[in-house]
Amino acid sequence: MMFIIRRLLALLGVLVASSFVVFAAMYAAPGKPESFLVQGRTVTPEVLAEIRRQYSLDDPFLLRYWNWLSGVLSGDFGRSLVNRQPVGDLLAEKLPTTLLLVVLAALIIVVAGIGLGTIAGIRRGPLDSAVVIFSNLGFAVPTFFAALILMSIFSVGLGWFPVFGSGEGFLDQLWHLVLPAFALALPSMAVVARITRTAIREESESEHVESARIRGVPRGIIIKRHIVRNSMLPVTTIVGVHIAGLIAGAFVVEYAFTLDGIGSMLVDAVQKKDFAIVQAVAIILVAAFGVINLIVDLLYALIDPRVRLTGVAA
Repeated sequence: MMFIIRRLLALLGVLVASSFVVFAAMYAAPGKPESFLVQGRTVTPEVLAEIRRQYSLDDPFLLRYWNWLSGVLSGDFGRSLVNRQPVGDLLAEKLPTTLLLVVLAALIIVVAGIGLGTIAGIRRGPLDSAVVIFSNLGFAVPTFFAALILMSIFSVGLGWFPVFGSGEGFLDQLWHLVLPAFALALPSMAVVARITRTAIREESESEHVESARIRGVPRGIIIKRHIVRNSMLPVTTIVGVHIAGLIAGAFVVEYAFTLDGIGSMLVDAVQKKDFAIVQAVAIILVAAFGVINLIVDLLYALIDPRVRLTGVAA
């Protein structure tokens, strides 16, 4: 329990520090904060007064930060400076697409990455060589280029999947996200397959596995209890890091496939200098990254109970 409490407190500290950096970024720019928010647009004095009120620019800095943070915690991310809509409403429209995309990509990384790495680590021969070649290619291909290749082959060439758009309804949306999820997961899946293969090989040659073989323990039990389980410690760490990175990298795939997610919204907000949206997406990304790392730490401790005693984690 103390291990979980320590991890939660650490996550809370990271979130508070990150939220302060995200909020203070607006004030790090030269000039008045309202000038930075307007970014050269022609606005009426009423709109300028509304901006000063929305960002509490007449209050002390720490009070402004507290008011902003209190609003974020209650779901109020402010109002977009471009389309004048609440940022929370815009996020509610875009977030499901991004979450579904990341979940699909994470499943591909876990199932295909660990599965291929385990098979390659246990069975030597042509299959092992094929996995090594695939992992090298997958790691070398950038996400955006992978998206274009998949789109050209499976959408334009074979016509199996839609080319653009997010789809309507859950099943149609799922169908539209298959190729984007593979494009997003490909580099991470290659890395996880390679790490898993190496970990399996190292465990297969360890002393306790050799001792189990000498004692006549069946091969299936050795693989399941002694090799695969112990190999999952480094694999869990690398899987967690890459899944957390999916959230930040999703904007590339969303842009390539014109998906209506928060990644494409972030790109559009940066281009239009809509700081309220940039702030909201940034703090959501930081929170998601922290939560995923917390889950990885807990899984790490579940696999290896010694972590809970020493406090050493991923």
